[in-house]
Amino acid sequence: MKVLNVSLSGRACLAALLLGCSAASAMAQGFPNRVVRIVVPFPPGGSAEAQARLIGQRLSETWNQPVIVESKPGAGSTIGAAFAAAAAPDGYTLYLASTSHTISASLYKNLPYDAVKSFAPIALVAASPFILAVHPSVAATTVKEFIDLAKSKPKTLSWASSGNGAGPHLSGEIFRNMTGIEVTHVPFKGTSPALVALIGGQVEFTMADVAIVPHFQTGKARGLAVTTAKRSALVPGLPTIAESGLPGYETTNWSALLAPAGTPKEIVSQINAAVLGAIRIPDIRQRFNAQGFEPVGGTPEETGAHLAGEVAKYAKAIRDSGTKID
Repeated sequence: MKVLNVSLSGRACLAALLLGCSAASAMAQGFPNRVVRIVVPFPPGGSAEAQARLIGQRLSETWNQPVIVESKPGAGSTIGAAFAAAAAPDGYTLYLASTSHTISASLYKNLPYDAVKSFAPIALVAASPFILAVHPSVAATTVKEFIDLAKSKPKTLSWASSGNGAGPHLSGEIFRNMTGIEVTHVPFKGTSPALVALIGGQVEFTMADVAIVPHFQTGKARGLAVTTAKRSALVPGLPTIAESGLPGYETTNWSALLAPAGTPKEIVSQINAAVLGAIRIPDIRQRFNAQGFEPVGGTPEETGAHLAGEVAKYAKAIRDSGTKID
């Protein structure tokens, strides 16, 4: 009989490993047995909090445990992210990340966490397109016509965003860089004033969220294309920028549920299954749609790949454009 020769230190390491696996398994079997909190890095009243409450309510019903939403706003979502990253990796503190999470990774220096490595990805929750929209006076009804127009009048057209470093701004910067157009960026403090500027004719175009759609119907603005890789059911009449002559272009306003790094895989899997179950419910899907979002889903691995890809995309956009926070 072959004898396995294992040193004392090797046996100790093996025992510790087995003990750790056993403890993680036991923790997962009893999860959850107390309050779970979802940290939202934005002030109460916004779409992020609404999404967290929708998901949290369903998770609470599934687990028969309270799920609370805790707002920790400030500093481009970095305060909430830092708090969540430092929490115990036991599944009882979750973090609703968004596009801002992956943008802030390059905008803010010396963060106490890594946007990817400090978190265990769980699932993508929802996504929404940005929309390339123009003032009715702009003589373009397609993306190609708009690009041709902008190139024929360099440094003449101006565009509005909700602020430096926000998703709509960087979506516009990526578009500008890929097309080579020379246009003037006018940052505003929020989505509403940027929309007012477009409707009032103060700027010629913008990258807007789906709140602009009603203005297409009244003729106060014209949508040219959505920024997502695929057409959106929220604005089915619009093509994507990618299919309109700019292959490879894609930006998305998204949200995802994360946990602190080191959270046991068994617990991550349990939460993932519960989240996917929640967003499949017709009523929840309809309520997401009413907020201008479509439920997404996906595995933890897909969520992690998305997170890393977004960090890299926006790092390049920030570097290329020289974007700095106000």
